[in-house]
Amino acid sequence: MTSDSKLHGNCLCGAVRVTATPRSMNFDACHCAMCQKWGGGPLLAVECENDTEFEGADNISVFDSSEWAERGFCRQCGTHLFYRLKGGDHYAIPVGLFDRNDEWNFVEQIFIDHKPPYYAFANQTKNLTGQEVFDKFAGK
Repeated sequence: MTSDSKLHGNCLCGAVRVTATPRSMNFDACHCAMCQKWGGGPLLAVECENDTEFEGADNISVFDSSEWAERGFCRQCGTHLFYRLKGGDHYAIPVGLFDRNDEWNFVEQIFIDHKPPYYAFANQTKNLTGQEVFDKFAGK
């Protein structure tokens, strides 16, 4: 995507605005236990470039969710804003946060081995287990 492909969005109350460049118009679902606890189900997220910017940063709370990642949310309304790796430029932004939402492609589900049996998506996607995700990020 090019710099003119920046997308904009905001939290429920408008205290935080985000501007980001998605790496593509694809989004993924994460079924890990932390994402399920965080949002009550899978996290549907878009991978964004490191030029992601937030206005209203004083309204962002960050939770240190693991040794390698953190999660941000609006301290006013609780909207989930991002999942971010600590050691890199990886931002996963919830797809529904962006104003434009009609051109997305659902392509991958991760931690598929953690997905509970009470829901299923009809989309045909690439499915990775938790171990396959860790191997992918480790460069194996």
